Amino acid sequence: MNSIDHDQQADHFISQVSEDSPILSVRNLSVHFPIKRGFIVQREVARVRAVDGISFDIYPGETLGLVGESGSGKTTVAKSVMQLTKADVGSVKFEGQELVGLSTPAMRPIRRKIGMVFQDPYGSLNPRMRAGDIIGEPLKVHNLVESRENYRSQIASLLSTVGLSSAMAERYPNEFSGGQRQRLGIARAIAAGPSMLILDEAVSALDVSIQAQVLNLLQDLQEQYSLAYLFIAHDLSVVRHISHRVAVMYLGRIVETASSSDMYENPLHPYTQALLSAIPTPNPVHERSRERIILRDDLPSPLDPPSGCRFHTRCPVATDLCSQTDPDLRVLASNQQAACLLAPGYSGAKGV
Repeated sequence: MNSIDHDQQADHFISQVSEDSPILSVRNLSVHFPIKRGFIVQREVARVRAVDGISFDIYPGETLGLVGESGSGKTTVAKSVMQLTKADVGSVKFEGQELVGLSTPAMRPIRRKIGMVFQDPYGSLNPRMRAGDIIGEPLKVHNLVESRENYRSQIASLLSTVGLSSAMAERYPNEFSGGQRQRLGIARAIAAGPSMLILDEAVSALDVSIQAQVLNLLQDLQEQYSLAYLFIAHDLSVVRHISHRVAVMYLGRIVETASSSDMYENPLHPYTQALLSAIPTPNPVHERSRERIILRDDLPSPLDPPSGCRFHTRCPVATDLCSQTDPDLRVLASNQQAACLLAPGYSGAKGV
């Protein structure tokens, strides 16, 4: 699928979901990690604001791409959705059910409905388990096995679904390539019949050619099973080819959301513009002539975020007002929001 066709399909999809209820709804989510000091009596001296008041929705059958630099809080968002990391403030609703505050036993049926694929295809699989048992583990945990024969049949079907031979069920992870291991991870994630997958940098450790194969597999599975995806990545060029909408995170906050086509054709936030300018193009003439936006300084520490707009210390167009006023995320165009005082149409930002 070329990017133009995908962008058109994404726009059509977004026009249809407005009447549907989101499968996942996150509101004002904050996750802060305490820093403690002291040998005998420890006391809290600071808090890492890993995620700081973000909101987003994902609809059935939709892919939301969540992008940003390392340290922006993307993985913490994923863990909070799965309740592997507890939120300090906010709401996470899946299929209308509030997840924040649920006990581990209460989360078990929810985790059947939300599969997760991890970044490292080498470290996320137990090297002492055969491929078939790795894939079949969710079937046993959620009591989805009727007999030994049924168990083997389901494993063979899952292997075939992700493009692997059923004979590979007896192999160990070290006998597979990186791309094949990630296919095993995907098979494990869909084994229990989820309605949503969280893909945390699921293709970033793979070669470019293998990335394309895995992305195509994910799109096929989405169409086949009507899956919703939270697709976490730092590479905007990868996100474009799979996402219907994109949310850009910076230092614990979402600074822009848009449909895939709008994000790439008309980015409103300077941080998004800088990320897009870093994507290489295959045309050497265009590559030499296009303007790169170089961000100054390093990513600030989430221990002590800058006042006002958190991006102002690195922003190439920041003014004095940006250091004094904290912009909220506002609708500035159809299917597009941004948190930037200087974005076209933005006015009346809230004070610090």
